[in-house]
Amino acid sequence: MPNTSCMLKIHEVRHTLSAKEQMIADFILQHPHSSVHPTIEELAEQIGVSEATLFRFVKKLGYAGYQQFRIALATDIASPQQRVYETAIDRGLETTVSLVFKTNINAMEETLKHIDPELIQHIAQLCIKSRTLFFFGLGGSSIVALDAYHKLVRTGLSCCAPMDFHMQLMQASQLSAEDTAFLISHTGVNRDALYLAETIKQQGAKLIVITDARRSPLLKLANHSLFAYAQASPFVSEAFSARIVQLALIDCLYVSIMEQLGQSGFDHLERMRSVIAQRRI
Repeated sequence: MPNTSCMLKIHEVRHTLSAKEQMIADFILQHPHSSVHPTIEELAEQIGVSEATLFRFVKKLGYAGYQQFRIALATDIASPQQRVYETAIDRGLETTVSLVFKTNINAMEETLKHIDPELIQHIAQLCIKSRTLFFFGLGGSSIVALDAYHKLVRTGLSCCAPMDFHMQLMQASQLSAEDTAFLISHTGVNRDALYLAETIKQQGAKLIVITDARRSPLLKLANHSLFAYAQASPFVSEAFSARIVQLALIDCLYVSIMEQLGQSGFDHLERMRSVIAQRRI
């Protein structure tokens, strides 16, 4: 039933479910809107069942995981406008431009309230002491990883940012305790990202996770975490304002590294600029 409505799936399988699973089905059918937003832990607690029971229920519906189920349920109850962007689009209230800018500004301001400047400085020190810095990201997060490489390579530090997942795994298998890896993940629940993080840790390398998921299993593996406090929406899986915040966090790290490197960092920066300047008309 790949294209079947999530609500219809629940109706169709309800008679095959256990008593506990029927409790879940009835709750979601009666409260579909309030069932979209909670995490699996929160929804299970709200219904009064275990996380394992809720996960089995999701699997019986044919979904690979809770996040896929959540998106499917959201698609059922969302208007077409809600599926476009993380904030509901209402043409009568404001223009598209002002909506997008306000959403990004709010995410930046909220992250600024929670960010720890000392943690940024500590991670910068870790980068300077590392043999090589690696930046990993999948899908949209690969753009942030590439931007991090683009920024930090000018510091003179050794950097690497493979884009292909298999190349990432190959590179991760060669890390050591002298290396530091950055893993960017919007949802924090991607299986490939988790496998990549496990591979990094197996090699003894330091792991920095950049995400906006504060209940991600990646956090258990991370040495340090940086959070993007973006407005989460169950109706879309893309990282819109989260991506803007993640890029700003990378900028903060770059500036902190340059400050700590002092003249050495400035020399590397000028060397890079002079080489590029030779190619300008």
